[in-house]
Amino acid sequence: METSKRKEGSIGLSYPLFTKSNYTLWSLKMKVFIKAQGVWDAIEPKDPKKPADEKTVQLALAAIYQGVPEDILLIIAEKETAKEAWDAIKTLCMGTERVKEAKVQTLRAEFESLVMKETEQVDDFCMKLSGIVTHIRVLGETMEEVSVVRKILRAVPDKFLQITSNIEQFGDIKEMTVEEVVGRLKAHEETMKSKPENASGQLLLTQEEWAKKSNKVGISFQGQRTRGGHGFRGRGRGNF
Repeated sequence: METSKRKEGSIGLSYPLFTKSNYTLWSLKMKVFIKAQGVWDAIEPKDPKKPADEKTVQLALAAIYQGVPEDILLIIAEKETAKEAWDAIKTLCMGTERVKEAKVQTLRAEFESLVMKETEQVDDFCMKLSGIVTHIRVLGETMEEVSVVRKILRAVPDKFLQITSNIEQFGDIKEMTVEEVVGRLKAHEETMKSKPENASGQLLLTQEEWAKKSNKVGISFQGQRTRGGHGFRGRGRGNF
């Protein structure tokens, strides 16, 4: 991602450059940078009844200008406040309220249907899930931590059944963070990797060996039966 640089006092700030495809990451980074300058109140005032002073507004507006290309700058140039400029960029990318609601519904459906594949790593799966959650939150929708935690526990394969059961039985799900759950799953994943074979692999090997042994026993048994039959008839003829 391209950046534009500006120095505020002793802190060097590297502003992300906005594009129509990176709004989510851009808005997250810009929020941190504007907060670092102490002027985020110009966009989201702590007290709506107390609007930010003019200097704060202009500093926040200048920060936004630093992070947008010329075509976007022309769109927001007539906005008098940082909040108006910020909202204009958001509307440009997220659309109207109706469009936003449709996007949220699509993302929630994707969130609910996402499952971890047997061959997938915990990190890779959680990265995808986190991306969906971040997009939902950026759209202004609430996605509670406990909902994400429960989703992870439901979405992992059966090989994680033991650890997920322990977490649900002995842990307080409502107080757990996503990072804590992911950490436990990764620890379990590493433990499984350290084993020479998992339980299912050993079971398949045993079945193959049993089939081979069964075939050998069957062949041997048939041979003995044939030989035994001839012997019986020979002894019969000798006795009579």
